[in-house]
Amino acid sequence: MNKLPLAKRVQILSMLVEGSSCRSISRVADVSLNTVYKMLIDAGRACVRFHDEAVRGVASKRVQCDEAWSFCYAKQKNVATAKAAPEGAGDVWTWTALDSDTKLILSWQVGGRDAEYALALMDDLRGRLANRVQLTTDGHKAYLSAVEEAFGADIDYGMLVKLYGPETSGQGHERKYSPSECLGARKDTITGNPDPKHISTSHTERHNLTMRMSMRRFTRLTNAFSKKVENHCHALALYFVFYNFVRQHKSLNKLSPAMAAGVSDRLWSMEDIVALIDAAEGAPKKRGPYKARQPAEISN
Repeated sequence: MNKLPLAKRVQILSMLVEGSSCRSISRVADVSLNTVYKMLIDAGRACVRFHDEAVRGVASKRVQCDEAWSFCYAKQKNVATAKAAPEGAGDVWTWTALDSDTKLILSWQVGGRDAEYALALMDDLRGRLANRVQLTTDGHKAYLSAVEEAFGADIDYGMLVKLYGPETSGQGHERKYSPSECLGARKDTITGNPDPKHISTSHTERHNLTMRMSMRRFTRLTNAFSKKVENHCHALALYFVFYNFVRQHKSLNKLSPAMAAGVSDRLWSMEDIVALIDAAEGAPKKRGPYKARQPAEISN
């Protein structure tokens, strides 16, 4: 089986996690678009398995959760009239659980914004923690039942509820792109005894910006959005392993979040992610015995 040189594969993966579109990567790296998609799919499959195995038993203190909006193929309001909309088209939410101290992404889920996905995030998060933590979410009501069902009373859970006023950005087109004015925030104790000064979602909201800057398919007001939800998930899986293990976080003195959390003892490189892909594919199979082509019979 033919494979691209290591340097070329590293270039493609590096551009994928630094905000380049698949078509621009195809042009810059001088490879076909199908090659870029195959690299994305292979990397996504390998990374999701690696994250599931590696990010376990994390001794965290404070965890913040949030959900970021994007869409696949068409926005939810336009799916009904879209031409040949595939399964999974519409609004797509990326749920994340971030360690506030090490900035490690502990868990992530992709799907709707209802209680089902909130519970999936909390169940997965619980299985990755080694101890009781203080958890903070925003005021989304789906978190209430999800946290209770996943953790019971074995958590210190606070909710940051932001209070918004009416829109003040005018009546023109600029009104669509300006959020309502935030008048303040209320800190509610839901379970246990969370420290009020650490009831915050600032770190996870800042990570949402990093995520949007690192993946072209999250860019607003363009046609770079995902066309297939499967590729959307592959891009996220690759990004989260890159973010946790390869990317040096400025607040951690040039450590990666995985190193700061004790999940990894070294700083990874993109070559290590290529090695994950190769390990997932396994050794190439031997070809079968060569069979000589029989000459065609000559008819009378």
